Amino acid sequence: MKTVVAYLDAAATTRVLPQVAEVVLHWMSEDFGNAGSRTHEYGTRAKKAVARAREGIATHLGVRPDELIFTSGATESNNIALLGLAPYGAEHGRRHIVSTAIEHKAVLEPLEHLEAQGFEIDLIEPGPSGRVSVGAVLDRVRPDTLLVSVMQVNNETGVIQPVAELAEHLRATETYFHVDAAQGFGKLPESLRAPIDLISFSGHKIGAPKGIGGLVVRRRGRVAAPLKPLMFGGGQERGLRPGTLPVPLIAGLSTALETFEIERTKWLAAAEEFRSRLLAALRKTRFHLHGDQEHVMPHILNLSFEGVDAEALILQLKSYAAVATGSACTSASYTPSHVLAAMQLPQEQISNGLRLSWFPDQANELDVDEFVDVIAGYQAGVQTSTLA
Repeated sequence: MKTVVAYLDAAATTRVLPQVAEVVLHWMSEDFGNAGSRTHEYGTRAKKAVARAREGIATHLGVRPDELIFTSGATESNNIALLGLAPYGAEHGRRHIVSTAIEHKAVLEPLEHLEAQGFEIDLIEPGPSGRVSVGAVLDRVRPDTLLVSVMQVNNETGVIQPVAELAEHLRATETYFHVDAAQGFGKLPESLRAPIDLISFSGHKIGAPKGIGGLVVRRRGRVAAPLKPLMFGGGQERGLRPGTLPVPLIAGLSTALETFEIERTKWLAAAEEFRSRLLAALRKTRFHLHGDQEHVMPHILNLSFEGVDAEALILQLKSYAAVATGSACTSASYTPSHVLAAMQLPQEQISNGLRLSWFPDQANELDVDEFVDVIAGYQAGVQTSTLA
């Protein structure tokens, strides 16, 4: 009887690494001081732990420690970046924002809010590749363009966007550049070291706890993007994100990133090996891959099976693997993927896109041949039923 359900939804979240959990517990139960307490050693140790974590993460991203603020994750960071820049745009008559139609809802919904306030939002559809071109973005930039926001890696298709090249072009303009790096943080550090003004990230995609992430506010010379805070009280994090710093989560994030940096090359190779094995097994089915496979992360696979309803297939697979139809923030609604729709794919593929995403150690718990046999058998059964 099947007892192990393999986890193939790592793009939604990952298991906290054991060494990370140990660090978090230490800062919760032993060194539990408030980093803002200055009169005793508990507070001093907590403050030093935060400083060490900030320095390590900033070095990874190629920024100064004082250019990094801690937040609850990429969603909050996106909101601070987008909504926090809006007052400056309104004051200076720069109400035009360029983004893409494949962004996460944590970007698209703040943009909708700004649109309701009179901002002009220009969303680019990438077409079937799922990858926006640098030219398509730059062609939309105008003298009154306040901001360009393009994600580093699409959370549904895994397609890598050309953010480093965009950063180099936009640095010569007055337009600010924001990147949602939730899926690429830790995995693709090189492109985030490009001159990007604002970078949002989360830790829970690389084995850190949920509820911790950050926002990079990189200076141009001596001047940073003129963000206004969305909340007030306490003055922490350069006044942009008030509240008691979650020392256990910050220490956990730092440990997860340190671990991932050591393992990255091996991790990427193992993720690619599993992908190759899975795709080879899938040849016995009829499927369509979604997105530019020459520019894609090795641990995310978005596909649809001919004649098969994705939700019905997930029910068939639930004893074998945890999989998803798309973003964890929207899949509960069972609505067609806005990402696949923006890629202008055929309607059947848009409605039945399936996302498989993995950490190699958990993916290897899957019997790939058995998993694919279930898919092939279900697909054959659907075809037989249709013909009958």
